[in-house]
Amino acid sequence: MIIVDALNKSFNGVQVVKDLSFIVEEGEFLSITGPSGSGKTTLISALIGAIKPDSGSIWVHGYNVPKLDADEIHLLRSMIGVVFQDFKLLERMTVFENVAFALEIFGYLKKEIDLRVMEVLKIVGIEKHRNKFPEELSGGEKQRLAIARALIHSPSILIADEATGNLDPNNAMELLKLLLKINENGTTVIFSTHDKELVDYAKKRVIKLEKGELVFDLRNASYNG
Repeated sequence: MIIVDALNKSFNGVQVVKDLSFIVEEGEFLSITGPSGSGKTTLISALIGAIKPDSGSIWVHGYNVPKLDADEIHLLRSMIGVVFQDFKLLERMTVFENVAFALEIFGYLKKEIDLRVMEVLKIVGIEKHRNKFPEELSGGEKQRLAIARALIHSPSILIADEATGNLDPNNAMELLKLLLKINENGTTVIFSTHDKELVDYAKKRVIKLEKGELVFDLRNASYNG
């Protein structure tokens, strides 16, 4: 499903990703770990086409991401749900409207939107908050809303980039459990984090980076291997 081959990226003369290669199979749960500055966010940005690498290739669903034009990137992102640390919610829209907006811009009918939005709100457990605004939600609820929005197009891949970074330990663990549940239902999940406790709990495949280089790639692993 995803092939990263000999990826390199530098910023201002500093190499932040160094000759990185790995494959993600369909249905996997992959934790990408490492300390701040290890290259995790740069890697995620390259995976979704937000930045172009200096060299190497990234294949997602048969698309060579660095070679795609803007329209092709837009199409690719309809297959990938992305959740960020800072939520990126629309503050003047309700919970329901935040999720519905992603379907409205694609021209879905109101009946279809209503059914699908309530479906994903139930998946993430915040359907009772449908009429609230983001400012009325807790941090954990905001992140669940962000996940609902990421799931609205039924993506085959869900990427969580430091999605638990602004949450307290309890909410972070609950969010991880939600991601594991989503993965169990068939979605490939890439979970980028520096949180040792979460990686150890998941006990899934772990790729660890340090200074942009691959330290290890192990299955059923913990933060330290």
